[in-house]
Amino acid sequence: MTDRIRVLLVDDQELIRLGYRLVLEASADLEVVGEAADGDEAVELARRLRPDVVVMDVRMPRLDGIAATARIVADVPTAHVLIVTTFDLDEYTFGALQAGASGFLLKDATRDQLTSAVRCVHRGDAILAPRATRLLIQAYAAAPVQPTPDMPGSLTERERDVFVAIGRGLTNTEIAEQLFLSESTVKTHVGRILAKLEARDRVHLVILAHRAGLVR
Repeated sequence: MTDRIRVLLVDDQELIRLGYRLVLEASADLEVVGEAADGDEAVELARRLRPDVVVMDVRMPRLDGIAATARIVADVPTAHVLIVTTFDLDEYTFGALQAGASGFLLKDATRDQLTSAVRCVHRGDAILAPRATRLLIQAYAAAPVQPTPDMPGSLTERERDVFVAIGRGLTNTEIAEQLFLSESTVKTHVGRILAKLEARDRVHLVILAHRAGLVR
């Protein structure tokens, strides 16, 4: 049996945490290793438990989800933060993504969407709520473009194909199927693209692809 994905739940409402636990632990490959009611507790538990994925609320007492995400990403770089919130998009959610969160999901997501999102960010893919993706890209696209090294001219033809696919929101598995590549090859290309474009993460690549006019 493969190792289970270790998840830390962070939400100031106990019933919501209980709901997440019941949904996630119904899957044999997922394990909830801890719960936190605010950002301070989340950072402390993340440092001690070293979870694979942190399911993070945004608005909480004491330390909010943005600050908690930044600290967890800095202190536990192997942990991936999945933001789950009631709000479609606001400055809090943008801040959490900028702080290093790997994905964004709304609380009205189905149980299958939640479990899939946890697995997705654990694999290193980014996840964005479908109806939030367009607004997120628009907000970033309106901001001043940060210079990148010869974007995207520094990419090889195959890397450019992968870059465009990432911009369309495809996962590594979907990219592999579309381009007739192995997933390990796709992961290698993604790593090179991140390095060449000096992108922070996969969410940043989505934004860069749209800014470059490669994806509509």
